[in-house]
Amino acid sequence: MLYKAFRVEEIDGKFEHSIQTLSTDDLPAGDVLIKVHYSSLNYKDALSATGNKGVTKRYPHTPGVDAAGVIESSSDPTFRAGDKVIVTGYDLGMDTDGGFGQYIRVPAAWVVALPDGLTLKEAMIIGTAGFTSGASIMRLAELVKPSDGKVIVSGATGGVGSVALAILSKLGYQTVAVSGKEAEFDFLKKLGASEIISRNEFLALDKKPILSARYAGGVDTAGGVILENIIKTVKPLGAVSTCGSVSGTSLNVSVFPFILRGISLIGISAQNYPMNLRRELWQKLAGAWKPDCLMDLYSEITLDELSGCIQAILQGKIKGRVIVKLSPEFGN
Repeated sequence: MLYKAFRVEEIDGKFEHSIQTLSTDDLPAGDVLIKVHYSSLNYKDALSATGNKGVTKRYPHTPGVDAAGVIESSSDPTFRAGDKVIVTGYDLGMDTDGGFGQYIRVPAAWVVALPDGLTLKEAMIIGTAGFTSGASIMRLAELVKPSDGKVIVSGATGGVGSVALAILSKLGYQTVAVSGKEAEFDFLKKLGASEIISRNEFLALDKKPILSARYAGGVDTAGGVILENIIKTVKPLGAVSTCGSVSGTSLNVSVFPFILRGISLIGISAQNYPMNLRRELWQKLAGAWKPDCLMDLYSEITLDELSGCIQAILQGKIKGRVIVKLSPEFGN
């Protein structure tokens, strides 16, 4: 079968992309062939599309770490043709052709049945970013309860941060958003932020090794100095989950917040999240954790519009989630 895909090629040391017609015969080996209805745009996709060899080693390549669609065929008895499914993480969109194509072929071990309560479209509004938010909150909630105090969220207008705000607010947490986009403060309030701190103000906090305790916990999507300042301002026995590095990969913080306040720092990786926990989390995201404002969190584009959005996400200009509709005839 022929299908269309957003294809990235390395030509004379430069990376170029175009919409190409490919054949499913050339897809990688796998148990399950899926007709993709929706994908979503993540920061990792933008890195893959612009030739970051730390994400994608082999080109030509189809990015897209997220896909939601309908099974065309399966050699694994777990799934049947016609099943609605989600694939996020693992190697999809990295060195395995991903969701920016109308078909993918993957191992059955990567596939999650679409849970009741979600459409394919809603699953991609959540996508890897929302799944990462959910994983962050699942771990954070083990140590921090809504009654313990405020939870601070960095990168709050981004994909992970915006969904985290919405989920935390639904679960009864009082949230504080850190953002550098003053024009989007109303958007953050709509997601449930009770307080908003400008990124520059937060970056300018005192350089002391430990600061006044203000927050019961934090969800960090940025890394660098922002994460350092969150750690310094968390209350005794609080916790911080961290999943991003756009503001820096180094962590220059003393041990004082850990040994004087007993706080916990929790690293989050959604890529190889265990399948039993993956299914459990998708059930939560389809049910009690499904944001009430989910349909306010996204914009929708086509493959033809991907190029401009890739540049925008690299420049930090994207608000919320961007989903990609793979073909106009696809519904939810």
